[in-house]
Amino acid sequence: MPTETLSAKKEKLTVRLKALQSVAVAFSGGVDSAFLAVMARQILEDRMIALKAVSPIHSGREHQAALQFAETFDLPLKVISTDELGVPGFVDNPADRCYLCKQYLISLMAAQAEKLGFTHIAHGANLDDLDDYRPGFKAAKELDIKAPLIDAGLTKAEIRRLSREMGLPTWNRPAMACLASRVPYGMPLTKTILEKIAQAENHLYDLGLATCRVRHHGNLARIEVDPAEFSRLVSGPAREGLVAGLKALGYDHICLDLEGYVQGSLNRALEQQEK
Repeated sequence: MPTETLSAKKEKLTVRLKALQSVAVAFSGGVDSAFLAVMARQILEDRMIALKAVSPIHSGREHQAALQFAETFDLPLKVISTDELGVPGFVDNPADRCYLCKQYLISLMAAQAEKLGFTHIAHGANLDDLDDYRPGFKAAKELDIKAPLIDAGLTKAEIRRLSREMGLPTWNRPAMACLASRVPYGMPLTKTILEKIAQAENHLYDLGLATCRVRHHGNLARIEVDPAEFSRLVSGPAREGLVAGLKALGYDHICLDLEGYVQGSLNRALEQQEK
């Protein structure tokens, strides 16, 4: 059976979006949701809206970037203030934390979409996401959230390629995740901890690093970056400034993970439990 071309997949996405007639896109500003939102805007015009959540679990830097993207590409945008820390069980940071979060968040977006007169909600899940630990998918399926990128058979790499062809600055943007994903499962979540992580990662971003994570292990900060960037962090003023900055936030120990950045690295604890 011949491999489906990228243009054929994009056409399939176009057909799928047209069939929805109107849609509210769950918009984070990341690679996938940005691409989906722009495609929906081009195809459905005023029959689409982007819904963006803002709360302590979301990076302020990423939020501002998402707002700028929406303005640049003329996306109708509705910002929703959310309180995931108030969701029963969420602050306990269980393995199904993402399920609790998505169930709450999607319910709020569904109510907002209905109020604004939009028939469907779509999120930017892609084909590769089906191979990862994504408890949020369960909530999305339960609430009938559409996944047009999966329906079109688009992978992350293909979405990046199409985004680049369309001139979207998000085409090479690193993977995004909420700040709670930096905290090991079972360690309670607080607004203070999340703000601490966001500020710690800002120190890395200010050094010009595009892909980075600060994993929070109590008074220890475990830094994950691309191994090619190690040399920038282990010598000279950059190292001294980073150590001083993170210690000022309350971290007593600052460690560089020699494996480098690994998406969802804290999920390994769950994999070990299953063995």
